Amino acid sequence: MRVIIFSWEFPPRIVGQLASYVKELALQLAKNKVETHVVTYHDYLTGEFTENGGIRTHRVTNPVKTHISVLTWVLTLNQEVERAAANIYYGAKKQLDLIDAHEWHFIPAAVTLKKALGIPFIYSVESLEDHRSHGANSPFNMAIKSIEWLGMYEAQKIVVKSDWMASETTKIYKVPTEKIQVIPPKTATWFKTILETYKGSGWKRGSNV
Repeated sequence: MRVIIFSWEFPPRIVGQLASYVKELALQLAKNKVETHVVTYHDYLTGEFTENGGIRTHRVTNPVKTHISVLTWVLTLNQEVERAAANIYYGAKKQLDLIDAHEWHFIPAAVTLKKALGIPFIYSVESLEDHRSHGANSPFNMAIKSIEWLGMYEAQKIVVKSDWMASETTKIYKVPTEKIQVIPPKTATWFKTILETYKGSGWKRGSNV
């Protein structure tokens, strides 16, 4: 199996808890003989690296240096994320099973790659705009919510970490419950369930796992 993880933070760039979570996920995947690529952002450590544990990281930076908001930063950065993922896809002779997009930031790239190259993706939700910004009804907030909605609609599966987040996702975005997979981290079956979700959502291109 060959997968790409999209995450806007990954060590050594740590903004919150997501970086450590994605690092542990990538390590477990590589340990279980899944070819694991992480496409992430860094302002100056750019390029391809093989990390300890066999993770292949592809760090990109934003070609546009001045921004009025995180929204313009994200949308201009997505073209670089798409480029890095497409390079992986063609370098692997189009044998790529799945993209796992963490948070909303790289949903536009995941959707573009799904439409253009037929690569399925899952949307791993860490938080929602309604929770990050109370009363999130400004045009800025609604733009971010529209990206979240797009991810919910286009993804093969939605992965959340708690029953509460599953219920919030259903309530806010009307996602069918059967599309949502609750996978609490740090449990005995955490990684096994992640791998089963991956295989059920992608794993269609003749991989060797």
